Amino acid sequence: MAVGMSGPRARTETVVRPAEEPDGDTSGGIGSGGQALDPDDLPDGLVVADETGRIICFNSAAARITAVPRAAALGRPLEHALPLEDLKGRRWWELTDPYGGLATRVGQPERNLLLPGGREVLVSARYVRESPTGPVRRLVVSLRGTEARRRNERSDAELIATVAHELRSPLTSVKGFTATLLAKWERFTDDQKRLMLETVYADANRVTRLITELLDISRIDSGRLELRRQPVDLSAAVERHVQALTAAGQDPARFLVRTCQPLPVVWADPDKVDQVLGNLLENAVRHGEGTVTIEVAPAPAKSDEKGTAVTVSDEGPGIPEESMARVFTRFWRGSKRGGTGLGLYIVKGIVEAHGGTITVGRGPGGGAEFRFILPVSTPAYMK
Repeated sequence: MAVGMSGPRARTETVVRPAEEPDGDTSGGIGSGGQALDPDDLPDGLVVADETGRIICFNSAAARITAVPRAAALGRPLEHALPLEDLKGRRWWELTDPYGGLATRVGQPERNLLLPGGREVLVSARYVRESPTGPVRRLVVSLRGTEARRRNERSDAELIATVAHELRSPLTSVKGFTATLLAKWERFTDDQKRLMLETVYADANRVTRLITELLDISRIDSGRLELRRQPVDLSAAVERHVQALTAAGQDPARFLVRTCQPLPVVWADPDKVDQVLGNLLENAVRHGEGTVTIEVAPAPAKSDEKGTAVTVSDEGPGIPEESMARVFTRFWRGSKRGGTGLGLYIVKGIVEAHGGTITVGRGPGGGAEFRFILPVSTPAYMK
């Protein structure tokens, strides 16, 4: 885009180098102050038509997205080179009539349109006029592929299917046991009633955890994950989680905790930190083998800020090298031992929301090793 002066008013205009210039560039060029920007450098498709509706710029991204060769598009009328239709089968250029429609229109918002053969593209347009109500001098069209949107839609569909599957089992159990107790309460002994109620309680907790995961995913994806920062003793938090696991029946000898003092005071959300530690330790216990080693030590964070690193490793088979790049994605499961495959995705989102980093690798004992670093993040008023 170039900004130039015309009389007392400044205006913004798109300057396009014609396809037949001596340098042989057939894509057209956008210039400003003598410096040309090659349209082929743009990530989105760019199509520019002149005042007659003939294409004078068609960059490589447009050719890739539409599968229309550049040579077949340049110089042709826009409606012939790109015979777009809406989802109802109506011819798009005839419907919008950019050159003969209302003189006050400035463009078209992005929408999903179809090329011959059913190829989908996301199209938006801008009408460039000499004056606010003058004729269209340039029609600038932006094109984007739909692959990213389709991937997001598939991911959302997978999430819905996973949630439906994970909810069905505990809800069926809750409904079945409560119905049985209501109908035949007097026939059961106290021990039988307790067993059924404990099962209902456990399944209700499972549903609650799944709903919490869904809310966390929604907040992470939208950038609305709220943190209530306060001083957190990571060493004490690790000890608390290990004690909870041993109280639940795990062998205390299976855990080895190493703490390197002194540790800097980390300002973080204690509930979110507990969620991270709980997930990593549960993964190490469930999917790993041998001793689970947890090391807490000072470490440099991003931008040379001080921080604390927590490393959780086990002595199991570890994670295959080809899978390490997918560990923190949705629905990744290290084994077939249950779970939604959402936990590590949430862990990464929580750590990064704190300004920290998390990595995965192979531990000294051959098993998986997860290491996250949380920066100190001291409030400004305390510095």
